[in-house]
Amino acid sequence: MYHDPALAKAIADPRPASAVSSGVGVAGLAGLLAWIAVAVHYGMAGPLAALTALIACAVPMVVWSLAVDKVHRRPSTGIDWANPRPFRATLDTSLTKLAGLWATWAMIAAVYATFRFYGDGTFGFAIACLTYAAPVLVALSVPWVIWMDRYLVEPRDGAWALGAWLLDLKDAAPDRDAIHAHLRAWCVKGFFLAFMLGVVPGGFVEFVRADPAALARDPVALAKWLITLMFVVDVMFATVGYMLTFRVLDAHIRSANPHVQGWVAALICYPPFVLMSAGGPLDYHAGTADWVHWLQGYPLLLAGMGALLVALTAIYAWATIAFGLRFSNLTHRGVLTHGPYAFSRHPAYLSKNLFWWLSTLPFLVTTGSISDGVRNAVILGIVSGVYWWRAKTEERHLGEDPAYRAYSEWMARRGLVPRLLAKLTGLCRT
Repeated sequence: MYHDPALAKAIADPRPASAVSSGVGVAGLAGLLAWIAVAVHYGMAGPLAALTALIACAVPMVVWSLAVDKVHRRPSTGIDWANPRPFRATLDTSLTKLAGLWATWAMIAAVYATFRFYGDGTFGFAIACLTYAAPVLVALSVPWVIWMDRYLVEPRDGAWALGAWLLDLKDAAPDRDAIHAHLRAWCVKGFFLAFMLGVVPGGFVEFVRADPAALARDPVALAKWLITLMFVVDVMFATVGYMLTFRVLDAHIRSANPHVQGWVAALICYPPFVLMSAGGPLDYHAGTADWVHWLQGYPLLLAGMGALLVALTAIYAWATIAFGLRFSNLTHRGVLTHGPYAFSRHPAYLSKNLFWWLSTLPFLVTTGSISDGVRNAVILGIVSGVYWWRAKTEERHLGEDPAYRAYSEWMARRGLVPRLLAKLTGLCRT
């Protein structure tokens, strides 16, 4: 019988299993697109319709996760459904945990109330939503925590440790590591949820209000409309991910990045700390015009570039969809190996940076100054370097998990993008 060494090696070197099934993302995407179609048909382009899109995205993923993947049965949830404790045995633990949880929420609310930018623009919309939701969340947290603590293998988590420290419980020594891990996780949620929730209506409204007749006449407008759709999908999935960090969905935060470099690399890419905004130190748009300006008069190149930018944005959105309910910056919520993560460790960063280079064409400027073009290209190169830095800090954090190390080693051997880069590097050296 003929023996194929390459086939034998592929069989012996399977890709590590993914913590999320592809069906979760497909279910969420189907629900989201169905609602968007309804909104477009009936012209529902308000903030309430945008918030409803979050529900349309989240509910199918929750149903799929529980009914099909049965994630609530996984040992990684830390839940033992077969051996519930008596109600009285966990009540004190639950009350202490609620004290820690409410104190955490109060600290986040104090930050929102103190810093002015949280009351303006898109942040203002997010804070208004969270203000309305706060009393409901506080009320629901009581039965939820009391019920879940009966089934948790270890109910004394970081929230409990914080509550025990605040209440000065005599029989509980302060667990500083648990408290710090708890606070880091909630810093991630508090910072990024306000940002993501704030940008939910913008792209949704823009997409729904587009004129179909104009899109049919103008391929550039069509490309930009589809790019907007990809960003809408990305924002919806990401926002749902920050909201639904529940153990019962196996979507809880295992750990938040403990490395300062990781936080710095991430935060400088988001307001109010963003360095790439207009007038910022990493603004690479001085004197630039976009791809439409430079390719005007070349219809085939214009259409081709539009299609390429749509494809890159689709990869970016696909990378977020692959997370299902688990998207979050600066956290470990399970290792992904499916979707675009079967080809690259960081498909979102790769596609995003390629999009910026191709859509901006920073080396071409309307001022006629060669130095302006060179300066823009250098600055955008620094921006790409920031995302390389972010990727490395994420790998350092995730690399503490043996499952991620196994995936990373497999990717180095079998991943399409690493192998392609290795070949290109080899060609450059020869």
